[in-house]
Amino acid sequence: MWFDIDPKSAIPLFEQIVSQVIFNIASGGLEVGDLIPSVRKLGSQLTVHPNTVAKAFQELERMGVVAERRGRGMEVTPDAPKICQLQRRQRVGNRIAEALREAMSSGLSPEEIRQLVESVIRSP
Repeated sequence: MWFDIDPKSAIPLFEQIVSQVIFNIASGGLEVGDLIPSVRKLGSQLTVHPNTVAKAFQELERMGVVAERRGRGMEVTPDAPKICQLQRRQRVGNRIAEALREAMSSGLSPEEIRQLVESVIRSP
């Protein structure tokens, strides 16, 4: 499992960790029963304070995505794929809606917006 954390982002680090775990599970990169690296290990890997990682894990556990397994770490729950697919759809949908609002308020026509969207979809 890899993470792409941006310390300069306006998005708090713990939220970046939560989102990336959700997206990893939703895409099948993490499966039911997989273990997530420990707080200490992931904190060291990402050069992030362990409390930040612990906060992310607490949020994931609250959502029902992971469960603590004594002596083993945090394990992906059986409900996680469904929860994460829904979360991914909501999060991405919110970002798309925000971008569309910005495009419309900047005066782009619906056709110009469609063309932009198509060009983004086609580009690698």
